[in-house]
Amino acid sequence: MNMINFKATQILMFLFCFFILLPMIVRGECTCEPEDEDRNKPLALKYKLVGIASILVAGAIGVCFPLLGRKFEALRPEKNLFFIIKAFAAGVILSTGFIHVLPDATESLTSPCLNENPWGKFPFAGLVAMTAAIGTLMVDVFATSHYTKSHLKTQQEQSEGDEEKTGENGNHVHVHTHATHGHSHGSVSLNELSASSQLLRQRVVSQVLELGIVVHSVIIGISLGASESPKTIKPLVAALTFHQFFEGMGLGGCISQAKFKSRAVAIMALFFSLTTPVGIAIGLGITNTYDGSSPTALIVEGLLNSASAGILIYMALVDLLAADFMSPKLQNNGILQMGACVSLLLGAGLMSALAVWA
Repeated sequence: MNMINFKATQILMFLFCFFILLPMIVRGECTCEPEDEDRNKPLALKYKLVGIASILVAGAIGVCFPLLGRKFEALRPEKNLFFIIKAFAAGVILSTGFIHVLPDATESLTSPCLNENPWGKFPFAGLVAMTAAIGTLMVDVFATSHYTKSHLKTQQEQSEGDEEKTGENGNHVHVHTHATHGHSHGSVSLNELSASSQLLRQRVVSQVLELGIVVHSVIIGISLGASESPKTIKPLVAALTFHQFFEGMGLGGCISQAKFKSRAVAIMALFFSLTTPVGIAIGLGITNTYDGSSPTALIVEGLLNSASAGILIYMALVDLLAADFMSPKLQNNGILQMGACVSLLLGAGLMSALAVWA
C-alpha cells in the first residue's frame, strides 16, 4: 500500500511539473517582449545626459594621462612609473574582455529569443572571439612583415646607389670601400630596421586596440541610451565612467609608445573619448524603435561583442603584458617586476568588481 501511494505521489508530482511548472518556466525564459521595468522617461533622460558628460570627461582624462609624458619626465615610456601604469591598464583591458564583453556576447547569442538551431547548438561567441584573436595576430604579423621588407628594400637600393658613386674613384678603391661601406651600412641598417619595426608594431597595436574598445563602447552606449529605466541607467553610468577612465589609460599608454604626430594623437584621443557618449546619443535617438530583445539586435550585438572580446584579450595578453613583462628592463629589475604584477592584479580585480554594478 505504501509503495502504491509512493508511486501515485510520483505520478502526481510529474504531472504537476509537466503541465504546470514547465509551461511557466518556458514562458519565463522564452518571452522576448521588452521587460516591464520601472520606466521614467524624464528621469532616465536626466541620468543619460549626466552619463554623457561624466563618461566623456573620464575617457578624455584617462586617455590623456599617459600622454603627459611629453611634459612630465616621470611619465615617459622608458620610466618605471609608466610600466606600472601600463600594467594596471592592461589588467583593466584583460578583465574587460573576459568579465564584461565575452559574457555579454554569450548571453546575447544563447538567448531563448533566438532559434535553437543553430544558435543553441554551438558556442558562437567563443568561435568569433577566437577568430578575432587570430585575425588580430595575422594583422600584426603581416603589417610588420610588409613594412620590414619594404624598409629593407629601400635600404638596399640606397646602398647600391652609394656603391655606384664610390666606384667612380677607381676599381681598387671601389672594392675596398665596398667591403667596408657594406659592413658599416649593414649594421646601421639592421639597427634602424629593428627600431622602425618596433615603432610600426606599436602603431598597429594602438590602432587595433582602439578598434576593439570602440566596438563594444558603441554597443553599450546604444543600450544605455535606449533604456528608459533609471534603476538600470544609474549604476551603469557610474560603472562606465570608471570603465572609460581605466580603458583610456591603457589606450593612452599604447598611443604614447607609438610616437604618433600631435595631430594623429589628438584624433585618436578624441575618437576614443566621444565613442560611448555618441553611442548614448544614438540610443536616445532610437529609443522608440530599438528593441534589444529582437533576434536581429541580439545577433548583431553578440557577434560584435565576441569579436571585440577576442581583440581585447589578444591585445592585453600578447601586445601589452607579454611585450612588457618579457622585456629586459622588467626582467632585470625585481622590484619593478613585483610592482608590475601587483598593478596588473589590481587593475584586473577592480575592473572585475565593476561587473557587480554594470
